[in-house]
Amino acid sequence: MSFLDRSTWHAAVYSDGWSKAGGGDAAVIEPATGQELGRIGIADAEDVTRAAARAREAQRSWAATPYEVRAAVLRRAGALFEEHAADIEWWIVRETGSIPPKAGLETHTAAQECYEAATLPSSSLGEIIPSAQPRLSLARRRPVGVVGVIAPFNVPLILSIRSVAPALALGNAVLLKPDPRTAVSGGFSVAAVFEEAGLPDGLLHVLPGGPDVGEALVADRNVPVISFTGSTAAGRKVAAAAGRHLKRAHLELGGNSALIVLDDADMDLAASAGAWGSFLHQGQICMTTGRHLVHESVAERYVEELAGKASHLPVGNPATDEVALGPIIDESQRDKIHALVTASVEGGATLAAGGTYEGLFYRPTVLTDVTAQTPAYAQEVFGPVAPVVRFGDLDEAVALACDTDYGLSLGILSRDVMKAIALAERIPSGIVHINDQTVNDEAVVPFGGVGISGTGSRVGGAAANIDAFTETQWLTVRGGIAPYPF
Repeated sequence: MSFLDRSTWHAAVYSDGWSKAGGGDAAVIEPATGQELGRIGIADAEDVTRAAARAREAQRSWAATPYEVRAAVLRRAGALFEEHAADIEWWIVRETGSIPPKAGLETHTAAQECYEAATLPSSSLGEIIPSAQPRLSLARRRPVGVVGVIAPFNVPLILSIRSVAPALALGNAVLLKPDPRTAVSGGFSVAAVFEEAGLPDGLLHVLPGGPDVGEALVADRNVPVISFTGSTAAGRKVAAAAGRHLKRAHLELGGNSALIVLDDADMDLAASAGAWGSFLHQGQICMTTGRHLVHESVAERYVEELAGKASHLPVGNPATDEVALGPIIDESQRDKIHALVTASVEGGATLAAGGTYEGLFYRPTVLTDVTAQTPAYAQEVFGPVAPVVRFGDLDEAVALACDTDYGLSLGILSRDVMKAIALAERIPSGIVHINDQTVNDEAVVPFGGVGISGTGSRVGGAAANIDAFTETQWLTVRGGIAPYPF
């Protein structure tokens, strides 16, 4: 029996163990083949209500559990992600269309997220504050209670565990809503790991479902904090709903990240970095390089090199063939990508490579003769599309890079590192990489964007995680009851 044996979770959700779902069940479809891989349970709003109440009850004793015990559970979870990596990676490849190295990165990062989270229970969670009165005055961090985590389909394991692990480590319970398209790798794998790691019952609930489940999660009075990763459009709705209920929402949203290629960059390496930034996981990553800003003196060669790489990258079923790109997640997303490419070409852009598909397999695409109004440049494509725009000087590069409401990631390629850093200072971005492309992440770093890319660094690194998943409480202590004139 495999670690994620279908008989364990067939038509079920994880809420105080594997249980029947209120919303029925749904097929898990492999995008590369259209094959049904199993059936998951679909939660409904009543499932959320029950789970949230149970989580609130269980959280009280978990928060009071000695920090060594909580840390040990997180360490065991990290080891189990490593031990069961092959089984989990099989599901990541099949459910998401990931190539195996990307699936391996997910399990590796999941383990690291748990190991890093294991350091949080023993972190300093407060400070002594001066007081003008004869008392001890403290600011201390307390668990928020129950954290709602809403995770997307594209990097399902990482984008779930990076909130689940620190939230649990800091003494909270968690309700996780994975995307139903990737519920096994992005949700049930997390449940199975923590169950085997010895997490007490009632602390983690995995509830795949549609918008109604997300709405119920945001509205539930037992869930004071929401950690959401997804599109900017969906994030706006989550933020509005959270605002109505006066609760915190940590939002990691979309992007249209720029890679700036200066005239002194090595073109072979630059094109390789640009191809990776735009085509990794079929461009279905929030940090994907969506805009290539290239100095006019080297733009022709850059386009030639980038188009050559795109033309030779193999596309196919990552479960059976050695490919660089797998399938788009579903027909709706593929059609959105192709509509943007088609509209761009009709608007005057030139296809230097790609622009075609077979089934859900979309060829890596390079567009040149692009302007700021070109649809595939101006909008987040979330597909393997690399639009190239030329600039004449650094002021123009800055103007182009800043001409967006997004602000997630930025890459600058140049032999002159100090010039690149000075350029980055002029461009708002939550993440900046000098001499690297835009897609990067580690468990130890604060992660998040500005503008409509989100609400800043809300996950990753001890400071961001503690800020996201605890509340600050002011506590004072006197040796005796204070005297008052009343």
